[in-house]
Amino acid sequence: MPRYVIKHLYAIALLACLLPSMVSGHEVRPGYLEMIEINPQTWDVLWKVPAKNDKRLALYVGFPAHCTESEPSSRFIGGAYIERWRVSCESSLYGETLTIKGLPGTRTDVLARILRLDDTSQTQRLTPGTPAFEVSKTETWTQVALTYAGLGVEHILLGIDHLLFVLALLFLVGNWSRLIGTVTAFTLAHSLTLAAATLGWVRVPQSPVEAVIALSIVLVATEIIHKQQGRPGLAARMPWVVAFVFGLLHGFGFAGALIEIGLPQTAIPIALAFFNIGVELGQLMFIAAVFLVFLLLHKILDRSKSQASEGTWMVADRFSKPASYLIGTLAAFWLFERILAFWS
Repeated sequence: MPRYVIKHLYAIALLACLLPSMVSGHEVRPGYLEMIEINPQTWDVLWKVPAKNDKRLALYVGFPAHCTESEPSSRFIGGAYIERWRVSCESSLYGETLTIKGLPGTRTDVLARILRLDDTSQTQRLTPGTPAFEVSKTETWTQVALTYAGLGVEHILLGIDHLLFVLALLFLVGNWSRLIGTVTAFTLAHSLTLAAATLGWVRVPQSPVEAVIALSIVLVATEIIHKQQGRPGLAARMPWVVAFVFGLLHGFGFAGALIEIGLPQTAIPIALAFFNIGVELGQLMFIAAVFLVFLLLHKILDRSKSQASEGTWMVADRFSKPASYLIGTLAAFWLFERILAFWS
């Protein structure tokens, strides 16, 4: 087999690494634990247990030995088991440690929320590496910052539609200066609508937003093809404008997840700011990973001695057409699927 064919096969394999697990970016969806304080010794518990292939994961909430649990009720809804019960303890749970048993053996996370009698709350992100947390009467700003930054990173890295939009922009812009301007515009736009929607200043139904997000990816993918054909449109000429406009919509998508999580009433600005910072960190991690792949492709395909910076953009241009078809086709499927879900 000719060497140039082998090189292109390697390149295609590497490019395929950019689009993994399009249907699901995680083994299963994260679990959710909510505990509502009835009195200092009594709590109502809601435990949303993730399921894989409709089978409940072996995850259980571990309470201190001095606590007694009632018989839980259980329902299977939306790919997860929803369990409710009451916990009565001989003394207060504050200062005690709760553990999600079985979590270290999975690849999922758990979001825990403690709702106190005084209407304040504690939010904790649990991972296989940190499956336990302490129930506290107050929450420090560093705890809030770390928790919500982690949630932001996780949300963007599991949001395949948001990542595909960013990937499409990378294929469209063509150089570093345009990339910086475009990503900055996208960041500014989704930060504005994320804050506005989360704080309740603007209310937008999520179903239409998700459909239009898919449409935004289709449109940018189409613009990539037009650019390759020598017919650049507005998105190719001024990608930062399109990134800003569609970034407003993507911000509403981010807000939907954050509204579902909730914000600690005593630290709303910190939680909102660090969730947004987490989203940006995740976005930068993704961009860095994409350019690492571009650099590897450049090393494989480019026999010239062009600089790595130039080479990465040469690779992006070379693969922009097939990538745009892949991205556009997947986004069109999402658009059709989300429109059907909206009207059903």
